[in-house]
Amino acid sequence: MSNFDLVLKLLLQLTVILATCRIVSMIGRRYFGQTDVVCEMIAGVMLGPSLFGLLLPDVQQWLFPKAPIVIDAATKIPNPSMSILFAISQIGLVIYMFLIGLEFNTDLIKRRVKSAGLVSGAGILAPFILGAIAALLLYGNGELFKPGITRPAAALYLGASMSITAFPMLARMLYERGIAKTRFGTLALAAGSIDDATAWCLLAIVLASIKGSASIAAFAIGGGFGYVLLMIFVGRPAFTFFARRTKQEKGVTMQTLTLVLVVLMVCAWFTDLVGIYAVFGAFILGTVMPRGEFADQVRHHTEFLTTSFLLPIFFVFSGLNTQIGLVNTPQLWAIALLIILIAIAGKGLACMLAAKLAGESWRESATIGALMNARGLMELIILNIGLEEGVITPTLFTIMVVMAIITTLMASPLVSLLLQGTNYEPVPR
Repeated sequence: MSNFDLVLKLLLQLTVILATCRIVSMIGRRYFGQTDVVCEMIAGVMLGPSLFGLLLPDVQQWLFPKAPIVIDAATKIPNPSMSILFAISQIGLVIYMFLIGLEFNTDLIKRRVKSAGLVSGAGILAPFILGAIAALLLYGNGELFKPGITRPAAALYLGASMSITAFPMLARMLYERGIAKTRFGTLALAAGSIDDATAWCLLAIVLASIKGSASIAAFAIGGGFGYVLLMIFVGRPAFTFFARRTKQEKGVTMQTLTLVLVVLMVCAWFTDLVGIYAVFGAFILGTVMPRGEFADQVRHHTEFLTTSFLLPIFFVFSGLNTQIGLVNTPQLWAIALLIILIAIAGKGLACMLAAKLAGESWRESATIGALMNARGLMELIILNIGLEEGVITPTLFTIMVVMAIITTLMASPLVSLLLQGTNYEPVPR
């Protein structure tokens, strides 16, 4: 294909992706009370082989060609059309994870460190242990993990993927309902932020541990640890420059925003280079950036384009790897049901009980459990990483995507039901 042909196909792909995501989001919001995130997850699956490919296989394969281009008997290359979509989706993820880090509120954690630590600890340990046990039991099934993946690596990966919480969705639901600053809301936000930060660090360790050699693993872990220390002790004080410049220029200018994006791309490149993925570097960078007017304006300038244009591409790219038809035996459906039950019990119920132990009412505890149980975008990121790294098969990828959609679908109606007729007093400043 010529460059002109690639551009033509890309424009058509983007048109179909954005239109489908908007239509599904409008229907999901109006009639089912769902958030944009879960609607776009479903839209991505719809555009993949599970629906679009089932109804119009030739059209779907032409628009989103997954088959590699064969050069000769020994050489195959990815389809350039899909490589372009993948690259755009990764840029969107990097910017989005930077924005999530930018919203990471350490004051909330300091204010409710004991309660948040208890809920977050339960939300990490319980699903991790259950996921690891499930991986050990299912390891002998050749349809779930790629050949060459050791039993401990499989257990570590599935445990980590079970521990993820959709923190951005959790925060958005609390802010939309006006309860983010209540006593209960701050606990949910603090626990969710600790949970996600811990899960991403855990993922970095898991990815490093599955590398082919000890030196590669040591390079990944050492590089990641060194990067975090550099950001905390060098980056944090250096980045106060952005806050000062924002104050001097009465806002974030194009030059300032460009410099921020340059720093972001360098950090994403470095963490990808050492083997712990660009999204980790973007998230850590966001956490050490100045807060206040600078952070607010950076979000204002970048959030809409990222969430409305770039992220839907990632959802569709994930949907193209989701093939419901691969779960085609009673045994695989039983495994899927087991994974869903483990996910709900390990995350939702564990966090609910931990919140109750922290002194919350049963209603508030159940709401925290429902919020923490949602996986959303965060789960899709770790699943795509596992698929790309050759840890899991497309079959397990599909099962985990179904789990992510179901747990995320549950969150919004459950929270709405549990919060009916409740009042919360604002947190004292």
